[in-house]
Amino acid sequence: YQPAPLSEKTLPDTFVVQISVLYKVPVIYSIVSGDGKGYFIIDSSTGIVRTRKNFKLEDFPVTFNVRATDSSNPSIFNDVSVNVEVIDENDFPPVFPSSLLEERLEENLPATQIVQLKAQDSDTGRNGFLTYGILSGDGLKFRIDEATGILYSTASFDYEEERTEYQVVIYAEDDGIPEKKRGYCTVVIKIID
Repeated sequence: YQPAPLSEKTLPDTFVVQISVLYKVPVIYSIVSGDGKGYFIIDSSTGIVRTRKNFKLEDFPVTFNVRATDSSNPSIFNDVSVNVEVIDENDFPPVFPSSLLEERLEENLPATQIVQLKAQDSDTGRNGFLTYGILSGDGLKFRIDEATGILYSTASFDYEEERTEYQVVIYAEDDGIPEKKRGYCTVVIKIID
């Protein structure tokens, strides 16, 4: 049996799977091995398996064996295995060490690297896999490498002719399931003469 994967936030007493065998007399169902941590319970007459307590993600996947025993003759039985997978929920948004950064940039420089932004995400796997982007700011003058988080200018700045301060709002987005989460950082770029 391969029931549908369960969320790591599954509550106790949640339905997991129903084991059923066709047999001429009633059978008694029991979990015989593989559930050493006691996550599951089975109804001895219906074969319905439910959760017994909250999950610890690191204990999964779990494969346990269910035995169907002839109710009139305990020496006649059959075993099946049940494999339960648990999905890592996207618990945490990405977080930048600081939500505001100030950077100075000399005027008349060609396109150049300004700063590398690095967010942290406490999730594992794709829930913690980050990409970077620019939410707002002067899109013609700045770009960000979506993989490395490095912010670049795309043109030179003229201190006398243009604004001397720019605000760029950067986001980091995880690749989470069931939803993606974002964290933000504002970079203030001051053009210096």
